[in-house]
Amino acid sequence: MVHFFKSLYFGQNFYASLFGFAVLFLLSFWFPTLFSITWLILIVFLFVLALEFVRLYGKKNFSAERILPEKFSNSDANQVVVNCINSYKFPIEVEIIDEIPEQFQKRDFHKVLNLKANEKNAFTYTLTPLKRGVYIFGYLNCFISTKFQLVKRRYRFDLEKSVKVYPSYIQMRALDFLAIDQKMGNFGMKKIRKIGHTMEFEQIKDYVIGDDIRTINWKATAKHDSLMVNQYQDEKSQPIYNIIDVGRVMKMPFEGLSLLDYSINASLAFSNIALKKNDKVGMLTFAEKVSNFLPASTKKTHLNSILETLYNIETDYLVSDFNRLYAHSKRKITQRSLFIIYTNFEHITSLKRQLPYLRALSKKHLVVVVFFENTELDELVNLNTENTTEIYEKTIAQEFVYDKRLMVKELERNGIQTVLTKPKELSVNTINKYLEIKAKGLL
Repeated sequence: MVHFFKSLYFGQNFYASLFGFAVLFLLSFWFPTLFSITWLILIVFLFVLALEFVRLYGKKNFSAERILPEKFSNSDANQVVVNCINSYKFPIEVEIIDEIPEQFQKRDFHKVLNLKANEKNAFTYTLTPLKRGVYIFGYLNCFISTKFQLVKRRYRFDLEKSVKVYPSYIQMRALDFLAIDQKMGNFGMKKIRKIGHTMEFEQIKDYVIGDDIRTINWKATAKHDSLMVNQYQDEKSQPIYNIIDVGRVMKMPFEGLSLLDYSINASLAFSNIALKKNDKVGMLTFAEKVSNFLPASTKKTHLNSILETLYNIETDYLVSDFNRLYAHSKRKITQRSLFIIYTNFEHITSLKRQLPYLRALSKKHLVVVVFFENTELDELVNLNTENTTEIYEKTIAQEFVYDKRLMVKELERNGIQTVLTKPKELSVNTINKYLEIKAKGLL
């Protein structure tokens, strides 16, 4: 009985009818003939109302299901599918209210479907999360009514289904094409193996005039009674590290997404491209300390490890310590590597405080500092000023933009590669920088 009352709702036509009967009974005080006519209409109304109850509550003849993807992609439109099946022998109207996770702050979800007898139907809607984590869906509420719209029966489905929001794997897949080196095929070029003195050993061979005597293998020479030398080839898999600043400077939001989450999305897309290029990829995060360290690897399962590590990044947005980053890399990363450092500087003085540590890193590794343009200032920079206040605001905005350009010059003057980018263009610009470095053979 309790379940019956909890599922029972009356439609607008029910309350409109009650109001109509009240008006008719009131008018019958002055027009007595209306009294008996109103009672007759009321009896018919009660009969229809009872019929509505019987038809809707005879047995459970409706079902619905919310189909969620295995995981959501952060900052992308993710599709949710709702399937509805009408097993009633008559047409119905279905009002659907889905209890969407609180993170979306969406309280006006409302969808109306008209289903014929024994008809199946489905619809989709999209959700765009802006934070990583677990999102919990509540009930899928369906209110069923007939064409008279007097009574509604509520069905509830799919209590507390959850889905995890991961870094943007949709963006990662969309940028897959950047891993294809189309130029080499277009010009009939082919890769030529170079013999050098890198870390990757190839073979032991007989000494010929012109070989570097420093590569003589004395054990093999003694065994074969002739000079033998070690031969090396250019290393195919080069170590690359995504280094993400999770400090206070990365909390700034642009279009609802923090700089940290932009960097996490870009790291995933970049790692995918680098692995397809047969490079070793690793990552770490740092703020007041270094955490989430993942050594560089080329394993097929490594991208999943990177994805899980990026998903689990947590931070209190404390002050970043570049000294800790330098000390950790000196101990743990002994081979020359490409460091992609995602951070941000809003003023030239903040860069100069960290510049000694960046210079120290660049002595052993190839360092690329990725930081962000403040796109919120674009409107002020392009403003047509009309008063003193607007002139002042525009001047300050232009000074901030100019400071960013100075930072690029300062870093390049110290032999450090840079990427100054808008947050939305971070992934593409970072990948393009990596491909440029590969093409030039800088690593």
